[in-house]
Amino acid sequence: MARQGAAPDSFSFDAESEARIAVIFAKYPAGQPASAMLPLLDLAQRQMGRVTGSAWVPIVAMDEIARRVGVAPIRVYEVATFYLMFNTSPVGKYHLQVCTTTPCWLRGSEEVVHACRRATGIKDWKETSADGMFTMTEVECLGACVNAPVLQVNDDFYEDMDAESTERLLAALKRGETPPPGSVKGRQTSAPEGGPATLTSLSFEPAE
Repeated sequence: MARQGAAPDSFSFDAESEARIAVIFAKYPAGQPASAMLPLLDLAQRQMGRVTGSAWVPIVAMDEIARRVGVAPIRVYEVATFYLMFNTSPVGKYHLQVCTTTPCWLRGSEEVVHACRRATGIKDWKETSADGMFTMTEVECLGACVNAPVLQVNDDFYEDMDAESTERLLAALKRGETPPPGSVKGRQTSAPEGGPATLTSLSFEPAE
């Protein structure tokens, strides 16, 4: 394996990944290994993150996946470049994925963008900070519109963000802390601020 930021000359799944590959293939019909392409791409990306500190899928990993599922490499390249969830170039330890589509924009995603840039020194999308800690990417709807604006950091969603909460989050990450994901305002899932106002009790009186 290569260190973070460098493309490796070769790739092979390690023992931890191999154990998961057996489980992945068992989920799909016999004789259709290509069905496992997406989870294998995810597995390769997570292995790269675990081993190098940069979660991405290099070409040599795509080639290995193509060999394992029995397709031409171009088939894997097409899938990896179609989905935003796969990084085809190195990223920082923390991948800041900022939603800027309409619901988040209406709720102030521009403040989140500017706060990320101030805190990291990043000037443009798909750029990595000088210290290698952060990469910032503009993404389409993350599916948490009711809790907009949303900032995804690696696998975690941070919701109801603004400039101040974004700066606090990034400062914590720089210190090596991982704040709990979810609404920074303490909302319970999509309930209103202050807690749910309906269905607050599991007990009920049966109708007569």
